[in-house]
Amino acid sequence: MTRQRALLAASMSSISLFAISAPLAAEEIAETAEAETAPAGEIVITGTRPAYRGAFEELEIPQAEQVIGPQQLRDINALDLNSALDLSASVARQNNFGGLWNAFAVRGFVGDENLPSNYLVNGFNAGRGFAGPRDLSGIEAVEILKGPRAALFGRGEPGGTVNLVTKRPKFESAGEVRLLAGSFDTWRADADVQTTLGDAIGVRFVGFYEDAGSFRDTVESKRYGFMPSVAVKLGEATRVVYELEYARQEIPFDRGVVAVNGELGVIPRSRFLGEPGEGPNIAEVLGHQIELQHDFSDSWSALVGVNYRDTSLLGTSTEAELTGSRQRLLRDGRTLTRQRRLRDYDATYFVARAELAGNFTTGDVTHRVLIGADTDRFENDQVFLRARAPSLASNPTEQQLQAIDIFNPVYGRFPLPAPTPLTNRVEVQKATGIYAQYQISLAETVELRVGGRYDDYDQRLTDRAAAGRVTRTGENRFSPQVGAVWHATPELSVYATYGENFRPLSGADFAGNAFDPNQSESIEGGIKFATANGRLTATASVFSISQGNILVGDPVNAGFTIAGGEARSRGFEFDLQGEIADGLDLWVSYAYVDAENRDNVADPDFGKLIRAGDRLLNIPEHTLNVQLAYATKIADRDVRLGGGVLHVGERLGEVGTTFELPDYTLARLFAETEVTEGVRLRLDIDNLFDTTWYSNSFSQLWIQPGTPRNLRVTGSFAF
Repeated sequence: MTRQRALLAASMSSISLFAISAPLAAEEIAETAEAETAPAGEIVITGTRPAYRGAFEELEIPQAEQVIGPQQLRDINALDLNSALDLSASVARQNNFGGLWNAFAVRGFVGDENLPSNYLVNGFNAGRGFAGPRDLSGIEAVEILKGPRAALFGRGEPGGTVNLVTKRPKFESAGEVRLLAGSFDTWRADADVQTTLGDAIGVRFVGFYEDAGSFRDTVESKRYGFMPSVAVKLGEATRVVYELEYARQEIPFDRGVVAVNGELGVIPRSRFLGEPGEGPNIAEVLGHQIELQHDFSDSWSALVGVNYRDTSLLGTSTEAELTGSRQRLLRDGRTLTRQRRLRDYDATYFVARAELAGNFTTGDVTHRVLIGADTDRFENDQVFLRARAPSLASNPTEQQLQAIDIFNPVYGRFPLPAPTPLTNRVEVQKATGIYAQYQISLAETVELRVGGRYDDYDQRLTDRAAAGRVTRTGENRFSPQVGAVWHATPELSVYATYGENFRPLSGADFAGNAFDPNQSESIEGGIKFATANGRLTATASVFSISQGNILVGDPVNAGFTIAGGEARSRGFEFDLQGEIADGLDLWVSYAYVDAENRDNVADPDFGKLIRAGDRLLNIPEHTLNVQLAYATKIADRDVRLGGGVLHVGERLGEVGTTFELPDYTLARLFAETEVTEGVRLRLDIDNLFDTTWYSNSFSQLWIQPGTPRNLRVTGSFAF
């Protein structure tokens, strides 16, 4: 038995000694209701009770959380994760790798820029890997769990964690088919059908197909996937849920537009600066997830789950060269030097989690205990080839530069060069952790929480391009968390919390030594409000996060990095959601984030000087999202009308410079009506005033423009 398996077996044995309480299955986020306070047929969410975090009402949690539920997702007609995360002002878009993955920062901090942002699916780490941008067809709700979560979920980002709650069988027969037609030759179909096989088996099938053009010249995409699931009741106290996920996406690699001498808008936002002849990059995922929940009593329960995902990314791209000594655009303002790249990436991810939780009372004091263990293995296999122009000092030809005129592009002007090997490595990260959380309620008004997690982490990097050289490191880390809640009234609570976080860093320094992990500390306080019937909730919070051991350029050995940078993020947030009048729903999310570097360091990519006080990349100081929806009846037919406004402030667009992306404000409208029983028709108008906007950038030569005004018409049939 390996050391990792032995540790897991020991931790699982110790867990069985603890009392437990029932963490409900993930899909119950949309089912918790107080029927006596709701109109007939209406579901009122009174609290989130998700897996792997314990059963707590909103006012009992000493951290800020946002739940983007099914109705909010439908109101914005969200098809992808980016659209959903825009609802949270705490989340900022980051460099999305030419459109091939999701990248975001929560409260100012983002993870490894060379990997997708990690997110959870039903409490399991699932975002790393190369599955392409996440589609929301099989997603019931999106949770933004703000603040450090290492005490439960282990390594991650200190600003917060995103958790996706999937659609699971609900032991009923129902279904919906949706057909969408939109601007830029966009066509899409979604299906969601569930039924039962007897009294003990529920089956659900979710699938989608999308064939879309875009506002970008020559850029088209095709996506499809299916997510079947089965739930089996093994008696009254035990349930097993199995979910499969398969998706394939064909997406051209698109780095966006360029700024010329720091000026945006010099070329149209539609201009594609790659080569259409490259064809699409192919991203695929095949995932399996299985969970078993057993209830020992009304208060005691166990939850065990396994998740396995196999992802891949294969394709080529022609994209702007960023090195100044090779980039002719920086000299003549017209001719863009490009490089050609080939990527063959594969990643597998295995996670197993087991959790026991319980509550008991001693006199007037309530005790709630949560204890669990998990183990995971992430294998990241990357083969990367590149064809690059020589230095301008050697007077290269336009063919050697793979040049394109940004004002009058001619695609296919030169043969596509054959890229040569650059990176050929495989990295394996293994971790096993045990965690515990204890929350005690005193005198009905005060709750104290203490928790912690111990992680045993191992990382092995094999560089096949360097004769199989192996770099290996291991870490043992303890991540504590403490918090307190004071219930000022039944509808109002005040909270404070402190937590620590860590994230291992990939690679090695000049001497071949592995980097010390990234470490952070966070403190947060706030006020929460929730009406008795759960129809309206609000949270106001302040936070301060410090992060150390950030990768920066080695000041002595050019081209290498060290773990020595520091950054800080401080801010204020206000979130409100719910029904403010009969049929009138309001969503408000505002964030002020002051995120900056804390020392003078060199940029790890190009060696540019980053000064203490410089803002973090792509992080706006001010973000506001307001959405309003009104449900009524017209001619005895259900009608829902609404719209919203998103404002994002100025952001730093390139490190080591003063280049900024401008602020933007986007407006949208929608209307949905019942045509006949079960049949609905919907119209969405996004970017109502056709605002020119830019969502993110990595440099002045890699800037992602936002979509112009676009219309979508959706017809649905429910049965």
